[in-house]
Amino acid sequence: MIRYLSIVLMLFILLACSGPQFPKTNSDPAKNNAKTFNQDLNDCLEAYPEASSGSHIKQRISCMNLKGWH
Repeated sequence: MIRYLSIVLMLFILLACSGPQFPKTNSDPAKNNAKTFNQDLNDCLEAYPEASSGSHIKQRISCMNLKGWH
């Protein structure tokens, strides 16, 4: 029983860590710099304020993807 629970726990941890990753590089080389990243991130932070459900994270990632960040 303990072995079964430990396997389930390990699978849960692996799935939790494999969630959506926050984008870090832009497909446009001219925009692939820290200044543009911070400007785009601030736009997305303002557009999607923090929510208790955590849905803001996926929305911010989608916002950054729309701006060319992957």
